[in-house]
Amino acid sequence: MSVDTVSLTGWGRTAPTTALRFRPRSHEEAAATVRGCGPRGSIARGLGRSHGDAAQNAGGSVLDMTALDRIRTIDAGAGVVVCDAGVSLHRLLEVLLPLGWFLPVAPGSRYITVGGAIGSDVHGDNHRAAGTFSRHVTEFELLTADGGIRTVRPGTPLFDATAGGMGLTGVILSATLRLHPVATSLMSVDTERALDLDDLMTRLAAGSRRATYASAWVDLTARGRSTGRGVLTRGEHAPLYALPAHARRTPLAFRTAPPPAAHLPVPDLLPGGLPGGLLGRMSATAFNELRYRRAPRSRTGELQRISAFLHPMDGLPHRNRMPARGGFVHYEFTVGDRRAETLRRIVGQLSQRRVPSFTAVLKRFGRSDPGWLSFPEPGWCLALDLPAGLPGLGRFLDRLDEEVAAAGGRVCLTNDSRLRPDALAAMYPRLAEFRELRAESDPNGAFRSDLSRRLSL
Repeated sequence: MSVDTVSLTGWGRTAPTTALRFRPRSHEEAAATVRGCGPRGSIARGLGRSHGDAAQNAGGSVLDMTALDRIRTIDAGAGVVVCDAGVSLHRLLEVLLPLGWFLPVAPGSRYITVGGAIGSDVHGDNHRAAGTFSRHVTEFELLTADGGIRTVRPGTPLFDATAGGMGLTGVILSATLRLHPVATSLMSVDTERALDLDDLMTRLAAGSRRATYASAWVDLTARGRSTGRGVLTRGEHAPLYALPAHARRTPLAFRTAPPPAAHLPVPDLLPGGLPGGLLGRMSATAFNELRYRRAPRSRTGELQRISAFLHPMDGLPHRNRMPARGGFVHYEFTVGDRRAETLRRIVGQLSQRRVPSFTAVLKRFGRSDPGWLSFPEPGWCLALDLPAGLPGLGRFLDRLDEEVAAAGGRVCLTNDSRLRPDALAAMYPRLAEFRELRAESDPNGAFRSDLSRRLSL
């Protein structure tokens, strides 16, 4: 097992802290690390795609789980896979797609681990149809604070606390997942432009009922009558008959998409790379205008690779450096259908400030998931990236937190880096149960993180 001292950040590159990093290669090595973690505790870490400080542990231990990356068994008849927690979703796609199986939930990046997907209880563009990742987990092995290993199944308090529990109930070592059958590795995609936020919400609500996958990009720099305009995309796994003849010979080949230079303008595609300092509002406005105008008014049935449709930004290896050299804050919240006015008001405030965000995404969520700290709730979800150095950003987002909490909504903990602890209880009504279970199962604080200390989890 390798050990070194490292400075770590989340994907947003804010609030770096230093920890002792262990890279266990067996369950026994992972257990030994937890038993000897010391007073600052330990936390599991995968590929580091959590935007905030969930997988950091200042002055303590961090378990890099990426060496535990075996795919143990695949039941190609039943659509079930057993794998180590350090296996990436990208690796699963490479192996499973040629067999006619796909992940039941595909988050915005395929470069996250299975353990991270459960610990964050990630969601995708198909939440209304499929729910979160943990809904498709039949069991997982969990390394607990005493160094023991427990098999945890749905319907138990430990499962519900771990799904979305940000690694604070233990270290997920392996998992058994149910898969989704597909006939091809392509998507049939519909695209359309919306004139403003009300138009976008109407189209997205209708599209979510008709399509398995649906989301929309929102132009947060547009103002006036165009406030909240955007581009809606809906998709389904393409059937075999929809493919051209040459593609039917290898319908399940998994091919990643090239960098999206041809269809998705992003800042580091500019000649010379990023401008110095923060990307200005004029740059964001120009890029968003270009993106909106280049999108088709209406197009149906376009065939796209899965990676191009579901993971368009994964083709940019340093995309987390695009918003600003000083890092960025990922702000993601959800509010219920009956509180849609809160969403409209927040989009109006963002547009009024003309915040330089290139990646604002609006989605619809379906029914709630069992995880006590799982993020999705029925209604609307908006996620955006903001340069961390924007003047007054902290105070502005604090005010948005208050509006979200007052509307019965919540902020996503996976990607949070600045939420105040007093807002947390209003957003997550089962927080007290989570804290009680942690106190009983881990009285000495073997599992801790910068996130858990900041929010008193």
